[in-house]
Amino acid sequence: MKVGFISLGCCKNLVDSEYIIGMFDEKRFEFSSDPKECDVIIINTCGFILSAKKEAIDTILEMAEYKKGRLKKLIVTGCLAQRYYEDLKKDLPEVDAFIKIDDYDDLNDILKELLGEEFTVPYRTNRKLITNNYYGYLKIAEGCDNRCAYCAIPLIRGNCRSFAIEDLYKEAMRLYELGVKELNVIAQDTTYYGYDLYGHFALKDLLKRLDEIPFKWIRVLYMYPDEIEDDLLEFMAKAKRVIPYFDIPIQYGNDKILKLMNRRGSVALIKEKIAKIRELFKEPVLRTTLIVGFPFEDEETFKDTLELVKELRFDSLGAFTYSKEEDTKAYEYDHEVDEKTALRRYEELMAVQKKIVSKKAEAKVSKVYEVLCERYEELFDRYVGRSIYSAPDDVDGVVYFKSDKVIKPGDFVNVEITGYEDYDLYGVAKE
Repeated sequence: MKVGFISLGCCKNLVDSEYIIGMFDEKRFEFSSDPKECDVIIINTCGFILSAKKEAIDTILEMAEYKKGRLKKLIVTGCLAQRYYEDLKKDLPEVDAFIKIDDYDDLNDILKELLGEEFTVPYRTNRKLITNNYYGYLKIAEGCDNRCAYCAIPLIRGNCRSFAIEDLYKEAMRLYELGVKELNVIAQDTTYYGYDLYGHFALKDLLKRLDEIPFKWIRVLYMYPDEIEDDLLEFMAKAKRVIPYFDIPIQYGNDKILKLMNRRGSVALIKEKIAKIRELFKEPVLRTTLIVGFPFEDEETFKDTLELVKELRFDSLGAFTYSKEEDTKAYEYDHEVDEKTALRRYEELMAVQKKIVSKKAEAKVSKVYEVLCERYEELFDRYVGRSIYSAPDDVDGVVYFKSDKVIKPGDFVNVEITGYEDYDLYGVAKE
């Protein structure tokens, strides 16, 4: 039986996909990337914001067309199925089954009934990497206890449920044995990790265990500003493998809007945390995320955000225009910002950030950085890779470089930076 699998959305959803794929016995199932060849197609969806929901629906309808040919079963899992289960069953009869996240523990029985085959490997016990095997993600918790006014994640994924340190250590060790060199630690809020299990923030305790495994890089993503404790930073500063990469979504630069967003802390606290990081680390990498066009935003609050971005000078910054999501607190807010204004502010913010990035890139010219090679582009006779400045999610830019020697994907190589363009660097491999 040939199976097609499409994973949409974030890297946390990707991990779920890898667990589901691991349930399929390779002796009885063959995975194919060509939907025309597939007997079964599974789509793991995202339902976070409007654009993600549209992508998911479009993908479902596109794959449903193959039911006119060989395709017998179209199955939809993930966030969209969880959030809109009843509506989807009614509106998309082309789909043979919608499987909610809440039902993943029963996937063996559900898949057996749907496909007429035995499934003996339980969900979350036999993960198969669908990334390149030199990097992988370790999801340390499910759900989120933060109740940001704009965010639907707790409605979809529930409250935070941390996985035990020893279980995560075993999973990380298995990823290392599969060839992973760069481990990316993820959750909806990594700094909240362990509070539900141990009664305190336990990310430092987890990283201590992970630091024992000889990965090349351990990168932590999604750190909530007010939960970044000094002892966590002090450990990261002396860790062997945890790199000084700080992904801290601050969301906005004005206290009034932060309060309306139901974000803890303040602009002053954000500044304090960034200052502490720069005090402890010689060359930290700072990444953030911002929302523009949130209800009650005006030119004054937006100006405060621009000024904060100019002051803190993040290495990488992603921004989004506000997406109104039903059942969230902000859905009821009035004083909405019109789409044209939100887009103008987004473009102005990104123009400011582009100038910052250009200055930072200019300072990297002639310096040498260790780069993880990801692929060779034959058309341009060059390699593409990432330094510690870039996570593997296509947000931070890449390093293009030339080399006289053949370099394999997954190799680390020292690259001297010779130039830059937009968010990408260019260089030459050093001996």
